[in-house]
Order: sequence, then structure tokens, then C-alpha cells
Amino acid sequence: MAFDKDNIISQLKEAKITDLNDLVKSIEKEFGVKAAVAAAPAAGGNGNGAAAKSAFDVELTQPGAAKIKAIKAVHDITGKGLKDSKDLVDGAPSILKKGVKKADAAKMKKTLEAAGCTVTLK
Repeated sequence: MAFDKDNIISQLKEAKITDLNDLVKSIEKEFGVKAAVAAAPAAGGNGNGAAAKSAFDVELTQPGAAKIKAIKAVHDITGKGLKDSKDLVDGAPSILKKGVKKADAAKMKKTLEAAGCTVTLK
């Protein structure tokens, strides 16, 4: 059986959205896969491409009012000594970790926010 991709593409262009939706569901069922929408790349580096990123930098933007809690949270996340952790808190904004997976970055952000910090994932 010959595969004529141009013919298939031309048929897809003429199809209704509901027909395409049914086709996707049938393909998912037949081949045991799940279709996902690809994230578009951010234009101009304006920071809107966070969903497409696979690694994040965790930045302590502001330590908040509870400085001791912030130092302890930074200490737990970075594994640095208390003096180095205090320096990071005092020097905010500070990058605490670079190239962190999305799930880990979100967990770190949640921990820091619980300590009253403001955190930015870059």
C-alpha cells in the first residue's frame, strides 16, 4: 500500500474540526497514544515560554518578613551552611538553584513561599 502524504494533508485541510477530533480520538485508541498540544515558543524572550521549558532557575526575589524562616528554607533547599544561606537571603534577589526540573522547582517555590519568601522561576 503506497502512502500518499500529500493526499492525506489535502483531505485534512478540507475536513471539519469535529471530523479531525474524531480522527485524533481514533488514532489515540488504535495506537495507544495520547495527543498533546505543543507549546509555542515565546517570542522575544518575554518570559511567557515557561510552560515549554524543561529546566528552571529558582530565584529568591524577596525574603519576606520572617528572615530566620527564609534562611532555614534556603539552607534546606541549597544544602549550604547557615552563613551562606544568610548571605543569599540578605543578597536577594539571589539565584538559589540553576537548571532544576519543573516539579522540583515548584516544590522549592512552595517551600520558600511557606516561609514567607517571594520566589521567581526563570
